[in-house]
Amino acid sequence: MNLFAGISRLPLLERLTERTYDLLVIGGGVTGAGIALDAAARGMRVALVEQQDFAAGTSSRSTKLIHGGLRYLKQLEIKLVQEVGSERAIVHRLAPHLVIAEPMLLPLVEGGTYGRLATSFGLWVYDVLAGVRTEDRRRMLSRTDTLHQEPLLREPGLLGGGLYAEYRTDDARLTVEILKTASSFGADCINYLRAAEFVYTDGRISGVRCEDRLMGGTHTIQARQVVSAAGPWVDELRKLNQSMNRKRLHLTKGVHIVVPRTRMPLRQSVYFDMPDGRMIFAIPRGRTTYIGTTDTDYQGDPARPRTELPDVAYLLDGANRMFPSVQLTLADVESSWAGLRPLIHEEGKSASELSRKDEIFVSESGLISIAGGKLTGYRKMAERVVNRVAQRLGGTWERCRTAQITLCGGEFSGRDEISALIRQTAERLSPCGMGEPEAAHLVHTFGTQTDLILDRFFAEGNLSPRGLVLAELWFCMEYEMTHTALDFFNRRTGRVYFDIHSVRQWQDTVLAAMARALGWGPDRSARERGELEQALHEASVFPEQVPQAARETAH
Repeated sequence: MNLFAGISRLPLLERLTERTYDLLVIGGGVTGAGIALDAAARGMRVALVEQQDFAAGTSSRSTKLIHGGLRYLKQLEIKLVQEVGSERAIVHRLAPHLVIAEPMLLPLVEGGTYGRLATSFGLWVYDVLAGVRTEDRRRMLSRTDTLHQEPLLREPGLLGGGLYAEYRTDDARLTVEILKTASSFGADCINYLRAAEFVYTDGRISGVRCEDRLMGGTHTIQARQVVSAAGPWVDELRKLNQSMNRKRLHLTKGVHIVVPRTRMPLRQSVYFDMPDGRMIFAIPRGRTTYIGTTDTDYQGDPARPRTELPDVAYLLDGANRMFPSVQLTLADVESSWAGLRPLIHEEGKSASELSRKDEIFVSESGLISIAGGKLTGYRKMAERVVNRVAQRLGGTWERCRTAQITLCGGEFSGRDEISALIRQTAERLSPCGMGEPEAAHLVHTFGTQTDLILDRFFAEGNLSPRGLVLAELWFCMEYEMTHTALDFFNRRTGRVYFDIHSVRQWQDTVLAAMARALGWGPDRSARERGELEQALHEASVFPEQVPQAARETAH
């Protein structure tokens, strides 16, 4: 039985409550997923619980870059730059359809953050620390070459530019594929199961009592070691464990906005200065371009950070200053997302100055918590945590080998194979009135699993865009533990952010199909529709400011 299928929830719950695990991971973001895969690949019996959908927190709301952190070089965090820089190449190899080379242009402007000499030296150091391949290493550009590279740039004050290597990704898809790979090594992973209470034996944590947020009821999972990789909720669990110390989280909010590519037709990604000294990204992606990010303190509900009008105005103003011909307005913003960074608090430092380094806490009762860190460094963070777990469990365990484990869907030998699969998929879809855009979406979302979706599509006989959406939905329910319409439209396919019009187009089709497949009654169907419409509203309608009371009570 495929325990990662949505219909397998009851057998999986029975399995979780019958076993005693070596390790129970709380948190189904990229860090928790990485820990589950690392531990399971070493031979540990692993369970993972997530209170929302997988990647619903920080791991679906990042800038969606597997990047080396050029800004951290400026903060002299050399070790961090070296680690995450080298990790980029590894993650690209493990999931080449999801982690895609993205040349980044850094314009040099009068009075900007970086001067020409400092930029040239900094990017050279960055390439060396990150182990960038010779063909991808930085190139310094003249003013003329910079404008040729990106004609939309503001000409007055432009001095030149630097071109360097980054990688674009889909953070939620990456998380889901890591979890599916962990499941293939025997890890039992489940979403919508909230860790509500720790269970102790002789003063040591021996399990967790969990609440089922889909079907109701409670379930106790026994484990020899428990790790909290709960992101913004790490301190809540430490308080529950009565193990808070002087170190605490400092949540900061980052907002991204999405506009049509036709309104901001960038040739490639740009990393540029803001008037206040921050730097932000503008990144083309399919039919859209997205811009971000802000960096402000956050004290509200970790589950529902909102994009507010001042956030949007800040990003629009910055984009219009750097690319004056586009003249974006609020009406151009199709969608947005707001995500939280669970950083370690440092007294006297602003949100932008806080370190992105991770830190591990171990309580007297045995709870291991990890906080901070970056999407790019998930694998090394997991390795450090699982090393701790292995020491505490005792015995002999294998060493970390996740650098050699290809993720589900990533079985490609190189970029040429990905391009070939896109061409083949487009050829198969061409008689149905579809082609390269649909093929690229499928391959860059599902990788080599695209063939399963196409086989279902042709077997069902509904050879239309509607039939293709239904085939995607079938795959996500059958293989990716998709329980809600928002799971599908957001974390599994990215449509809420990057193709919000298609969500409105296909929401009735998807809701009806899920109701049939999962046995929803009228009340559940109505609730699903309401939650989806609320998510679309929050992604595209921006209040001037979310009241503090609403922040604290919204859920």
